Amino acid sequence: MKDLVKKDLKYIWHPCSQMKDYEELPPIVIEKGEGCYLYDTNGKEYLDCISSWWTSTLGHSNKRINEAIKSQIDNIEHVIFANFTNKPAIELAEKLVSITPERLTKVYFSDNGSSAVEIALKMSFHYHQQRGHKNKKRFLAILDAYHGETLGALSVGDLDLYSKIYKPLLLDTIRSEGPDCYRCKYNKNREECSAECFEHIENIVKNKHDEICSIIIEPMVQGAAGMKIYSPIYLKKLRELCDKYNIHLIADEIAMGFGRTGKMFACEHAGISPDLMCLSKGLTAGYMPMSVVMTSEDIYNEFYGDYSELRAFLHSHTYAGNAMASAIALENLKIFEEDNILEKSKEKGKLIKKLTLEKAKDNPFIGEVRSIGMITAIELVKNKETKESFNWKDRVGYSIYKIALEKGLLLRPLGNVLYFIPPHTIEEKDIKIMINKCFESISEFFYNYR
Repeated sequence: MKDLVKKDLKYIWHPCSQMKDYEELPPIVIEKGEGCYLYDTNGKEYLDCISSWWTSTLGHSNKRINEAIKSQIDNIEHVIFANFTNKPAIELAEKLVSITPERLTKVYFSDNGSSAVEIALKMSFHYHQQRGHKNKKRFLAILDAYHGETLGALSVGDLDLYSKIYKPLLLDTIRSEGPDCYRCKYNKNREECSAECFEHIENIVKNKHDEICSIIIEPMVQGAAGMKIYSPIYLKKLRELCDKYNIHLIADEIAMGFGRTGKMFACEHAGISPDLMCLSKGLTAGYMPMSVVMTSEDIYNEFYGDYSELRAFLHSHTYAGNAMASAIALENLKIFEEDNILEKSKEKGKLIKKLTLEKAKDNPFIGEVRSIGMITAIELVKNKETKESFNWKDRVGYSIYKIALEKGLLLRPLGNVLYFIPPHTIEEKDIKIMINKCFESISEFFYNYR
């Protein structure tokens, strides 16, 4: 492993990292995976609590998906998607239309989440321009949003860690205070919430709706913000507001789609359909890059016409409709249905929440345990009564992450929020190992903290 690590650090610049940290904690070379476990070149195992950045919905090296890849590779790996197509992409598009909310009838293929967000933003803006809504040139997003890291996606995000340095390059996005149930100003718990905080975005839209072409939101959970879970009533009100003022609603389901929240898509908790829905990550179960933008007949028809009219949506991606990725996604969705993944995951999610709450109840540094579906998050605070956060420079989450790695646990904290999003296929015995080792790591860190 040492030789491989040396070469890695010589040639590779890793994402979302300060490379100087690798002097103290060098990269771990993973040789294989099976189920919810990863194995390094020395044979040490790591329980993947976060599905490798929320992608491995069915665990690593899933036998059925492996067979789907072997079958597809003997036919076609990729073909240009302009004026050509392929059977897996056609079948996947048909399947996605059948399982997503009602108004979503068209599928636009790309290769990653940020790209999907860029496409949705461009589609919305372009649509309104062609409809003669010339003042509708801006997007509205809520505080602490995360939608990716290309320039358009960064523009509608609101996490300075990723975007601050690039602000001179970004679009002028309108921002609204969003839901923050843990620190709610209205003193409501999530179960009693009527989304009173919606008044902030409602007032902005009332005053600026002529400027706004679309509102983008992460349904039910703001992921990178620290797994901030909010009421479905907020989404219902947002759908009504968008309808009232002719504004597109973009649902960024890249992280929360494919069963993570207990529903196939997070929008289903509110019973709404967006105008555009971005999907990626769990779409291909972590095997290959792919994303799609689902959209409506109304939006599609605005771009339909003679080529000379220049109405076409001329956004392209080299790997759009990739046959290999499509075959993987199809098998992934078949497994969801045939193995009753959603129902089984609901019970696993309840167990994760129950065991986490039991472990957390007497810990003075755990401010809140929040949970939905297969997601359970633990927010670490300096003061439980005042909900005072740790300074990000304290790197509390990162320190616990390092301790957990020694114990064979892959956590990837969001600042001072630890969270579990394991593969849907995780077993009960591994759930118990995951939670026990996580809380052992928390205890070890705070034993030395003071």
